[in-house]
Amino acid sequence: MGIDGKALVLGGGGVTGVAWEIGLLHGLAEHGVDLTDAGLFVGTSAGSSTAAQVLSGVPLADLYEAQLAGPGTEIPARLGLGGLLQYLVAGIWPGDPARGRAWLGRRALRADTVPEAERRAVIARRIGDGGWPATRLLIPAVDATTGAARIFDAAAGVPLIDAVAASCAVPLVWPPVTIDGVRYIDGGIRSIANADLAAGSRQVVVLAPATQSVRPSGRPSAQVAALGPSVRGAVVSPSAAARSAIGTNPLDPARRRPAAEAGRAQAATEAPHLRTLWT
Repeated sequence: MGIDGKALVLGGGGVTGVAWEIGLLHGLAEHGVDLTDAGLFVGTSAGSSTAAQVLSGVPLADLYEAQLAGPGTEIPARLGLGGLLQYLVAGIWPGDPARGRAWLGRRALRADTVPEAERRAVIARRIGDGGWPATRLLIPAVDATTGAARIFDAAAGVPLIDAVAASCAVPLVWPPVTIDGVRYIDGGIRSIANADLAAGSRQVVVLAPATQSVRPSGRPSAQVAALGPSVRGAVVSPSAAARSAIGTNPLDPARRRPAAEAGRAQAATEAPHLRTLWT
């Protein structure tokens, strides 16, 4: 069990985002800063995969070494310009943001992707099948038809693999995930890190491989600020060196190793101020 009052928020950012987050967490631990003792984890998209792995009981050093082993069984992918434009349209949709998410979700339901079972198998190999952890974990996903957000946790009665697969279901790239007859898309469509779900925590650290948001209120820094002046918070995103190592395609598993190594190296810079905040 983690320490109450501390929240670790792990944002989305593709397969390279997972690698960078694991590398950073491993490097911070080497510098004496253990963010994994948080009492609450919020994992969005790639961050849900990172959280599931970190809370599985496998040592960070072993998770890090796995990121260095090459692409493995991950499926290479890329979101093209047309897809990015559709994300933009969904993000600037006037009025209720759920309507924009539903518009994108309907397109995701029609997209030609790998079979749902094939994608689920990739997630299962990535995170294992140990079930929900004892530490509280929140995983957001979005109903592809209505655009409504759903926050999965251990009480939802949903296998952890399915919750992670749903939160990682990048629209137009991966298939929406079926849970109890409902199709879900990426939790990052609600917001890239969903740091607002850490409300009530006293110390909040957000690891954000990606920070972009059409709506300013969806940016991790804005969400942490909105938690209130009594919250000690920090948002860590990739350094210039890490961005170069990650490359331009966060869905390229061939970039896992450099992304993980860059995260580990960045930890040396981040450790001093995070140590003060966290302890």
